[in-house]
Amino acid sequence: MSTTTATPPTRRRTRVRITLGALAAVVGPGLIAGLSDDDPAGITTYSVLGSGYGYRLLWVLTVSTIALILFQDLGARIGVVTGQGLAGLIRQRYGARAGVLSIAALGLANVGTTTAEFAGIAAGFQIFGVSRYISVPVAALLVSVLVLRGGFRGVERVLLALSAVFIAYIAAGFLARPDWGAAFAGTVVPSLPSGRDAVLIATATLGTTLAPWGLAFIQSYAVDKRLTPRELGLLRWDVVTGAILTGVIGFFVVVACAATLHAHGLTITDASDAAAALEPLAGRLASQLFAGGLIGAALLAASILPLSTAYSVCDFAGRPAALDDSPAEAPLFYGTFALVTVTGLVLVLLPGVSLVPLLIGTQVVNAVLLLPLLGYMSGIARDRRLMGEFTAPRAVAAVYWVAVALITACIVALGVLSIRH
Repeated sequence: MSTTTATPPTRRRTRVRITLGALAAVVGPGLIAGLSDDDPAGITTYSVLGSGYGYRLLWVLTVSTIALILFQDLGARIGVVTGQGLAGLIRQRYGARAGVLSIAALGLANVGTTTAEFAGIAAGFQIFGVSRYISVPVAALLVSVLVLRGGFRGVERVLLALSAVFIAYIAAGFLARPDWGAAFAGTVVPSLPSGRDAVLIATATLGTTLAPWGLAFIQSYAVDKRLTPRELGLLRWDVVTGAILTGVIGFFVVVACAATLHAHGLTITDASDAAAALEPLAGRLASQLFAGGLIGAALLAASILPLSTAYSVCDFAGRPAALDDSPAEAPLFYGTFALVTVTGLVLVLLPGVSLVPLLIGTQVVNAVLLLPLLGYMSGIARDRRLMGEFTAPRAVAAVYWVAVALITACIVALGVLSIRH
């Protein structure tokens, strides 16, 4: 009786299938959290950066992306190892007062940013001739139905599918025919124009790329996905890929605006201005791609912002909840989601409200909120009681603190310039 053994190519194919299957099982937290940072507030910030300063400040996006990799990887690792969200851990390690201040600041910033997401939906659809009084309520309804009825796997599939819309920005960037040499130089060579506005947009870029709500979301989402420490290696691939794609999308938004708007001396106030202004400069297709990307990005972020808030509130209250729970099982979770969603919806539909200052302003608030949040995360990373064998070595912790110092320098510089202004 003869036996057959698998040939080396067959074994290799089997190993590849197993690896791909394991990777598919962990994909989600990094890609969704990373790409959702390219929301309407982020697209607006990148558009203003490109139209106002050309390729010159692209290096800020490079620094922001590196920081995003560091801290989203840290957030995901903390969530998987401890099985807790960020707000609950802050309360546990730093006390109730720190926890209350963190959740209050995060909640306030999240409501403002959610409003900005719905504003992005309104602005994007208005380019196609659809009124905000139709587009925003329909979007809010779709987001609510998704979260209420989708379950964890259903929500994750839809969010990952929505992430594909960011290809539109890459296409718009190529259609704008940028100066690739200048873009590369701006990406790697630091320079900062003098003046408050340049520091403001640089700080807003840090705040929108490394958003506090994204850090809170990736940690809670990793917990909800029930990932284990043995999957941390594969999860890191997901996190790094999501963060790099976030930076790549931001890069193409900046170069599209630099090659068209900045080159012709045009200034804008928001991303919808950029989409409309692109048409005579780069063609109708580029304009429509930019607007379509804005709508898709807004829908993705409008789903995640209320979720991030709901996760954090429940975690802080000691009543953790999951997307697979029903509203009856997790009233605080779904109630918080509804409150944030409805508040954002109402604020966008109020007549005469200027949303542009909100778009940029919330990103600066996010940058300020980052300081204590990153400090707390860095402290938790070194806490052997919480992290065990996954405690961050001193050299890695030093890198975290260097990033915190850089963001602090931006905030201080902005404050000094604002006082002098």
